[in-house]
Amino acid sequence: MSDARKPSTQDARLEQVFGGPLDQLHQRAVRPGSSPALVRALELRAFLALAEAQVVRVRDRVHAAMSPDAELDSLSSDTLRFDAEWLEAALAGRTGYRIALEKLLSAMPPPAARPPAAPLQVRSAVVGSGLRPAPTGAEDVAAARGR
Repeated sequence: MSDARKPSTQDARLEQVFGGPLDQLHQRAVRPGSSPALVRALELRAFLALAEAQVVRVRDRVHAAMSPDAELDSLSSDTLRFDAEWLEAALAGRTGYRIALEKLLSAMPPPAARPPAAPLQVRSAVVGSGLRPAPTGAEDVAAARGR
């Protein structure tokens, strides 16, 4: 599972604010003309998911070391101090990403107040029509100079 698809504690909030399931939001984010706020929110969400996975990994390692079946001879205060530092760093990262994501999401207008997305302009191809394409501004200038 890629980091972008790991679950995070803010998934439901993102789905609520942007009005769709996470898979759909990821699809919308890669389309041309996608909302910069959506792209940024999903990027922050991926960072948050990674930080949360780090917190869980360190927590589980400490729990395993402290479990009742663990060998007393395997306990090391140095290792636990190191894990405490890692946990502190992971929690600080998680907190920072949550704050940044919350600031972004709270700045978003409610879904009903947002303007609809601009329609994509689709150009149809005319094959074999024999029509020349419309001249560009540069071609007009060149033609005027040649006269």
